[in-house]
Amino acid sequence: MKRIACALFVLSAATALTAQTFTTLHTFDLTDGSFPASPLIQALDGDFYGTTAGEGYTGNYGTVFKITASGLLTTLHHFCKPDLPCMDGATPMAGLVQAADGDFYGTTYGGALGGGTVFKITPTGTLTTLYRFCSLSGCADGLFPTAGLIETGDGDFYGTTALGGAIEKGTVFKITPSGALTTLYSFCSVGSCYDGYGPNAALVQASNGNFYGSTTNGGYELGAGTVFEITPKGSLTTIYGFCTGGTACPTGSSPESALVQGLDGYLYGTAKAGNENCGGTGCGTVFKTTLGGALTALYSFCSQSGCMDGESPFAGLVEGTDGDFYGTTQEGGAAGYGTIFKITPSGTLTSLYSFCVQPGCPDGASPSAALVQGTDGNFYGTTAHGGSSTAGTVFSLSMGLGPFVKTQTTSGGVGAVVKILGTGLTGATRVTFNGVVAAFEVVSSSLIATTVPAGAASGTVQVVTPAGTVSSNVPFRVLP
Repeated sequence: MKRIACALFVLSAATALTAQTFTTLHTFDLTDGSFPASPLIQALDGDFYGTTAGEGYTGNYGTVFKITASGLLTTLHHFCKPDLPCMDGATPMAGLVQAADGDFYGTTYGGALGGGTVFKITPTGTLTTLYRFCSLSGCADGLFPTAGLIETGDGDFYGTTALGGAIEKGTVFKITPSGALTTLYSFCSVGSCYDGYGPNAALVQASNGNFYGSTTNGGYELGAGTVFEITPKGSLTTIYGFCTGGTACPTGSSPESALVQGLDGYLYGTAKAGNENCGGTGCGTVFKTTLGGALTALYSFCSQSGCMDGESPFAGLVEGTDGDFYGTTQEGGAAGYGTIFKITPSGTLTSLYSFCVQPGCPDGASPSAALVQGTDGNFYGTTAHGGSSTAGTVFSLSMGLGPFVKTQTTSGGVGAVVKILGTGLTGATRVTFNGVVAAFEVVSSSLIATTVPAGAASGTVQVVTPAGTVSSNVPFRVLP
């Protein structure tokens, strides 16, 4: 583990920032995986889980791993080992989701049928393949699920495939925990592919219950991608088409990342290319949009000479507990190998770290995945390349933000079971839902089990620990 001092670059911001610390937690060495291109998640045990898309001694087939906040990594599964034809899948390009049952669910790009898989894996590493894509003629069920899954309140999972479907341009699907898959929508079903095609990003379920996502291609005019809304039953509406402003693509083009709904109700995202500085190629943007599709570009990358502010934001954003959004660029920065940045909801961007500022890139290079904020307040992420073996890294970034708790579900009725994830929860003496005291059990130092108390109203969940009171990062919504 190597600690690296960081310099701040303030871009169009007049306020000073608190001290920060960047730490390389782990460098992949091929035997434990390579090319970690997906975001980490923090599980109920307090550790972080992720995937690598490649590895060394068994071929380029990928792994599932867990890593502690201090950098201790354990490989849970090697895909396609020891025998071909990769019945368990191959090359997981997306991250994991921990479901209510405690297991993790994810996707792989390849597998026995060549079209990818959906799998589940226990925290101890027992993997079950739930579905193999391209099992229908013409891959009508989808092909290449490059994005992760999301779980909904009914226990099912929703996701996308980049190709396949009725028109062979990608799909939206849902799948049950037992592996029953339903194709909800096939892209390019509208003339000239105005509905978009090639979705490479995960979906997000918004506060209205519908899902929102993006496509990299198709849409109006230049076909530079879309933002879409889709109901749980599969009714899709294109709410925005990129490059509708002309060839300069001022709002960006070719979005590859998942959207995130901020506490203000807007959807925030990135487009990896376009903007007023670079036209239809390179650069990229950060944007926000209403649920109805009124989209605004918040920031255009390469606004500084030499793209010191970053270029090509391949990954999505995460909203920090300070109300700002944090993300990465794959290129640009002081050395040209990507950056970490934060941006306010109004569009003031600050570059926090430039990768590969030392010879050999010991800190990593070219981050391709979104960050996650751990309950200790720090941000955690991966780089696809760099490190001592050029196989990628896991890192953390401290911005001086304090610890918090998060609920595994953010809504529920009175009596609903809620799991609270945090740090240092041993010895907790009180749990409240918007001020109403709840019964609870401390399961571990990172987990509390509780139920929504009678009389509770929507608002912040708070836990009183020996170290002080910690609050939830998002309000809990009490359902009628």
